[in-house]
Amino acid sequence: MCGIAGVATEGGGAPDAALLDRLAAALAHRGPDGEGRFAGKGIGLAHTRLSIIDLDTGAQPIQGPRETAIAANGEIYNYVELREQLGVERFKTRSDSETALQLYADTGTEFGGRLRGMYAIAIADEMSNRLVLARDPFGIKPLYYSKTADGIAFASEPQSLIASGLLTPEIDPLRRGELLQLQFTTGAPTIFAGIERLLPGETLVIEQGRIVGRSRQSALPAVPAEKWSEEEAVAQLDAALMESVEMHQRADVPYGLFLSGGVDSSSVLACMRDLNDKPVQAFTAGFSGTGATDEREAARRIADAAGAEFHSVDVSEEDFWTLLPAIAAALDDPAADYAVIPTYKLGALAHAQGLKVVLSGEGGDELFAGYGRYRRLLRPWFLGGRPMRQRGILEELGLLRRETDGWRSGLAANESAAAQAGWTKLQAAQAADCADWLPHDLLIKLDRCLMAHGVEGRTPFLDPQVADVAMRLPDGLKIRGRLGKYVLRKWLEWKLPEAQPFAPKRGFTVPVAEWIAGRARVLAPLMAAQPGIAEICKPDAVAQLFNGLEGNPARRNGQAAWVLLFYALWHRRHILGLAPQGDVMDCLAAI
Repeated sequence: MCGIAGVATEGGGAPDAALLDRLAAALAHRGPDGEGRFAGKGIGLAHTRLSIIDLDTGAQPIQGPRETAIAANGEIYNYVELREQLGVERFKTRSDSETALQLYADTGTEFGGRLRGMYAIAIADEMSNRLVLARDPFGIKPLYYSKTADGIAFASEPQSLIASGLLTPEIDPLRRGELLQLQFTTGAPTIFAGIERLLPGETLVIEQGRIVGRSRQSALPAVPAEKWSEEEAVAQLDAALMESVEMHQRADVPYGLFLSGGVDSSSVLACMRDLNDKPVQAFTAGFSGTGATDEREAARRIADAAGAEFHSVDVSEEDFWTLLPAIAAALDDPAADYAVIPTYKLGALAHAQGLKVVLSGEGGDELFAGYGRYRRLLRPWFLGGRPMRQRGILEELGLLRRETDGWRSGLAANESAAAQAGWTKLQAAQAADCADWLPHDLLIKLDRCLMAHGVEGRTPFLDPQVADVAMRLPDGLKIRGRLGKYVLRKWLEWKLPEAQPFAPKRGFTVPVAEWIAGRARVLAPLMAAQPGIAEICKPDAVAQLFNGLEGNPARRNGQAAWVLLFYALWHRRHILGLAPQGDVMDCLAAI
């Protein structure tokens, strides 16, 4: 896990060494264990390293055959197998990343098709005067680029491109509307005008500082449903999930697990228990003294049953007010997901325990249809059925100076593409979530909140073999009655029955509305006066929203207040350029 950045100049001139230094400096938190540079004909690469595999010889950029070099962020889990297939004698390091460079030498830009892992990769090819950028199919690892006056610049985070001085941060109004209504943004354009994401699975070919080709690898296979019995489906899932978790444990440093007590992370724990001789280090967050469900008791019970070493952390109201400015600063590509708060604190705990790697259950809901919105989508309208994300968070609350137009257009485009792919209605909904919600909310949250502490997050569900099994499952083995993830639950019931996968469970929430309501009167005038808020909202309506939360934090109003608060802090840091100093109140009062 690392930070990468670089440039491809339009005229083929030498890359600016000072520019590479500035790009890398803004990514130092992603790679506290070392730095490296490569300067070639019109291409420069910068790398900041978090050492996970090949601690001794894996420094990057790595130079390869025929005047090539690679800078990579992430992990190639099948690097052991690839080294054997390609010939161990070809390699000069034991780094997993070098396998991508050797594959490029053999197959050109098709190298991603043989990689199994999470990655954002930059390959400099001096003989072809070419820069190749590639991102893993699920979009687990981020990569951004910007067209500049002199060519193309790229980085693991938008704030690196901004800090380098290549562009001034300006907001794209359409993406801002998406953020406020959805809590995340969709597609390639980011909220920053002029900065784009590589899409999940995308490969860009850049020559002479211009994009000359692009291709894309799908995360979900277009395969027909199998006529598996329950027993056959459980066996297929067992083989795929065990193999994936085994590969995701490949590391030369200690690793652990984020355990929520739910089906997904408990499933990963069940695999880790069987694959490890030592107790698994399991980390859980909870909320004392609030109305939110505290999962620590259930998580401890499951950890004890699996023989894991249990670590818990309390996420308090004080943490909310103290940590939120730093969290908003870390989330330069914003996701207003309240789970950022426990994720950030869990990352700090894992780091304090000496871990650099944690596994998590992200992706289980998307691949095995765990969300209630999937079940609602499949019902007829007269039984409460409705489309996914039909109403925006701020829609029709009277807060905006102008109602946001087009905030659902990005979602609609992905939903339309999925509907035309030959999938069932359920599969199409899963595919739409994997295209936007998963990479642009859940995975951004995991990446930024952990990398802020020098910790790598790994997601065994987001693996091609697991996805292949998931997409071959008939809909009836995913959703059964009022339950999603049916086959996964059956597998867990067999593998770790103490997890009680069929027991009723309350959904995961963070009590942000409750905490905001407690200080609503103080927040009301401060929020109404924030430049980022006043630009798009009616100040009196904002004050009324916050004042109305006191003593009655209604769910929808509470969610709206949370999104506005997050956005105000994000805008303060990433648009106004003000570093977080003090707690939430200090930051808001300083403007």
